Amino acid sequence: MAQAKTLNPEDLEKVLSFINTQRHVVRNRAMMLLTHWAGLRIGEVAALRWMDVVMPSGQIKDEIRLLSRMTKNQTARTVYVSQRLKEELKRYSNQARCIERTYPFFASQKSTLKGFSGNSLAQTFAQIYKGAGIEGASSHSGRRTFLTSLANKGTAIHILKTLAGHQSITTTAAYLYSSPAQLRAAVELA
Repeated sequence: MAQAKTLNPEDLEKVLSFINTQRHVVRNRAMMLLTHWAGLRIGEVAALRWMDVVMPSGQIKDEIRLLSRMTKNQTARTVYVSQRLKEELKRYSNQARCIERTYPFFASQKSTLKGFSGNSLAQTFAQIYKGAGIEGASSHSGRRTFLTSLANKGTAIHILKTLAGHQSITTTAAYLYSSPAQLRAAVELA
């Protein structure tokens, strides 16, 4: 099976521009950016509850604690939230309004109580990527883009491994994409 496409900044801008033309703009931006700017898996985004993301005071948390039941490998981990992601999440939380802190953070059109399943959210992302004209992208593209972007900025692989919640650096390495331009530049260093 082919790996999900890694998006460049222009691709992500196309995706966000497309989202801006659709219904549920603020919610869909926040969900998409959790994958691109924090590296969450689609199932982890779907599993978030209000109490995971927002403090009782209404402020967005600096760190989101994913419980073991929320992660793919059943291992709890901490997700660090950047300032720009906090702003997107705050915009969404202000619009959505918390009814009950145990409810899903992202309500689906069908259910405020149940929210999205990982599968239904993956389908939503597929529709968004297709509508934006990004071929080869999937619900895993944001996570892969997040890790590749950090690696390209010099982030050590052991830090990437921790941010991704991987058990092995080998798993993390499989996420990273090297463009032909990067490979050409690397050989010029020799």
